[in-house]
Amino acid sequence: MHRRTSRRTALLLSTAALAAAPLLTACGNEAHPGAAAVVGGDRITVAQLEGRVNEVRDAQRAAIPDDERYAQAIAKSGGLTRATLHTMVLDEVLHRAAADAGVSVTRRDIQTMRAGLEKQAGGRKALEEGWLQQYSVAPARLDDSLRTEIEAQKLAKKLGADMNSPEGQALFWKALTAASKKLDIDLNPRYGSWDVDKNKRTDAKTPWIRQVTASGASAADREA
Repeated sequence: MHRRTSRRTALLLSTAALAAAPLLTACGNEAHPGAAAVVGGDRITVAQLEGRVNEVRDAQRAAIPDDERYAQAIAKSGGLTRATLHTMVLDEVLHRAAADAGVSVTRRDIQTMRAGLEKQAGGRKALEEGWLQQYSVAPARLDDSLRTEIEAQKLAKKLGADMNSPEGQALFWKALTAASKKLDIDLNPRYGSWDVDKNKRTDAKTPWIRQVTASGASAADREA
């Protein structure tokens, strides 16, 4: 039961099954130079975002030494940069919603969940590889991801939201929408915009964004 719940929560929160978006580049002045997003007045810098993406790519390379299989893994996780930014922003929304509800997560909570998941997976390495493949979570970020999982579960419980029912899910996401509005989220147009009601990143449609071809884009743009 615990395993099904954590997996379902992970799928809800990672919403990283985002379709590969058109390659975009901004031309014109940005409201927040160097920022991929501003959440509650705090910046998620482009460098931080790229660092998170590189962590995943490095972990994938280490786990898959075969060049052909590695290329296949890269192809399956296209749009990783945008999906990663979506996750980073949504995590902040969840933290705010949890704080508003008086929910907190302890180190012991994380250790307990991790021990249980490692037992189910067949060890630490198996668990890390599983989360890397399924959710694009680098091993170094696994505890952070588990914290988010626990936070989501505790928030749902505090709200009385049954995540196995449409009504419960609606109640849970309503709380996140309220938190999202308070945070006044602003994405760099290069990465789209934030839909407050749906709590997800959407592609921007502005006259000063131009599409570029893959041949003319940088490696970072091709990941975006």
